[in-house]
Amino acid sequence: MRPSIINGVLLLCLALLSSGCSWVTLKNDASKTDYKGTGKASFYAMKFQSRKTASGERFDQSANTAAHKKLPFGTKVKVTNVKNGKSVIVRINDRGPFVRGRIIDLSRSAFSRIGNTSAGVIDVKIKVVD
Repeated sequence: MRPSIINGVLLLCLALLSSGCSWVTLKNDASKTDYKGTGKASFYAMKFQSRKTASGERFDQSANTAAHKKLPFGTKVKVTNVKNGKSVIVRINDRGPFVRGRIIDLSRSAFSRIGNTSAGVIDVKIKVVD
């Protein structure tokens, strides 16, 4: 193949790749604000205190933070206990939970605001608020 044809093919591939990336970004931004879910919430064990989260910050049991599998770091989410109606707003700063059926892992402080930690797991609904 001639160099001009190779350059043309490379430019076409680059254009397609960059347009695909911008579409994904827009799609993620739109789904971030519209996200709602229901499932089970758990809380972090004490052994994770001060360990680095996936976002790079240190985990703090007293902060209102949470782990979610896909929502971007920094996203604020309202978590509501479906049994008692209590809610808490948390900031996503980690990835997880990695247990089937669970949709969010809360810090101990956030969990205790909406449920009893002796329960271990509660049914919740979550909604992005920012």
